[in-house]
Amino acid sequence: MSLFCVGLSHHTASVETRERYALQRSEEALRAESGCAEALILATCNRVEVYVSDTSPVTTEQIARCLTGGPATDPADQGSALYRHEGEDCVRHLFRVAAGLDSMVIGETEILGQVKKAYAQARESGSAGPLLHRLFQRAFRVAKQVRSRTDITRGAVSVGSVAVDLAVKIFGDLRERKVLILGAGETSERTARALSSRGVADIRVSNRSFERAETLAGLVRGRAVSFQDWPLQCREIDILIASTSSDQPLLTRELLSPLVRERSDRPLFIIDIAVPRDVAPEVNEMDGVFLYDIDSLQSIAEQSLALRRQQMTAGEQIIAEHVADFCAWLRRGRDVPASANPIVAQSLDEATLRASQL
Repeated sequence: MSLFCVGLSHHTASVETRERYALQRSEEALRAESGCAEALILATCNRVEVYVSDTSPVTTEQIARCLTGGPATDPADQGSALYRHEGEDCVRHLFRVAAGLDSMVIGETEILGQVKKAYAQARESGSAGPLLHRLFQRAFRVAKQVRSRTDITRGAVSVGSVAVDLAVKIFGDLRERKVLILGAGETSERTARALSSRGVADIRVSNRSFERAETLAGLVRGRAVSFQDWPLQCREIDILIASTSSDQPLLTRELLSPLVRERSDRPLFIIDIAVPRDVAPEVNEMDGVFLYDIDSLQSIAEQSLALRRQQMTAGEQIIAEHVADFCAWLRRGRDVPASANPIVAQSLDEATLRASQL
């Protein structure tokens, strides 16, 4: 049974390319269209990856078509942006992703929660069978060890914190600035906490679920704004940080134009950390509006990379040991008849029990 992953990330593709693949399809649909036995989709602001286990060959092109819903992407983009990792390379890649070593912000811990969420969804749908189950359980263990045995997370920041660092570079002191956070998920929460730690007192939160907006606003002593009214806030705020799961831009030039005219020559800075993007790119062409997307944050994140390189070496050693151990188990599974092969024959519950004993 083969094990591989196909994906693209901030290492290989721009945000324009990544968002073509970010309209996440279900694992059930992917399995039905590609014919693979097991599949798990990991989609974040910086990557879209599919982890697959199957007994017959599945091509990269098949996976790409399943993700996009058809031949909607430029084949040249696919050739340059998509990567494929087989067997041991796939195992190593996942372990590095879960441990935060492949992130835009090296050592960030948000990715582990995103991997766990993707795994839980695939398991609930039945798409994560015995092999992917065991692989991801081991990845969680690896990530925990890297975080506890190294200083890779010391001083590490989330994407939201990098967005706040960018705001500091623009404004300097943020304490008198008015900020609207659009979205109330985990990334928005980290952003809100980072703003609060910088002394921002006027934090406004808007989300489709007003209750979630109230909850997040309460954490940072901010205030919730109803979702239908958030565009009106653009008359007053200095900074808009957008991070929703919308599959269409929420802020367009047409929507923003009349609001900007009422700002009395005060610039509006927008940081869009969503993929697909919440803000239409042409907004950046407007006078007095400065738009930064997720790719704009990468240079800021790279400035702190040198501080963690020594810890990366220690983390890579931990990963190498786990990769060797997991792949040895994988080879042992292939050396026995299919009826006795734990990869093929074990039920998910049996795999769960075995994984808990690792």
